[in-house]
Amino acid sequence: MQTVLIVVHLLIVLGLIAVVLLQRSEGGLGLGGGGGGGVSGFMTGRGQANALTRATAILAALFFATSMTLAVMSHRGAAPKSILDGASGVGATQPAKQPNADTLLDTLRQQGGGQAPQGTPAPAPAQPAVPDAPQSR
Repeated sequence: MQTVLIVVHLLIVLGLIAVVLLQRSEGGLGLGGGGGGGVSGFMTGRGQANALTRATAILAALFFATSMTLAVMSHRGAAPKSILDGASGVGATQPAKQPNADTLLDTLRQQGGGQAPQGTPAPAPAQPAVPDAPQSR
């Protein structure tokens, strides 16, 4: 249903673009500026302007209606969600903290299989290398 409505919406958009482009401009170059010419055909200028204005209004109303319908249809499919709904599943997926793990390093050692003795302190981190002073040129 939504696909059909999108196709109808696109046809209305194309029709609206065509009708707007067919309308005669009020300002700009017009007839006296060296371009264009009078409309000679089955409709006079006034009758054509009324028909194009009416067609523009109808297509604009249809465009508005299909836009609102598509918005309601897309919103209806999405259920309201709470931020707290996602928080309940987070705790279930994380492993429980082990009672013997006091530091991050101990936790990583236990997960990796290498059990560290409880009394041994964690090794100190290596000192980062100090970069040489920049040389002036």
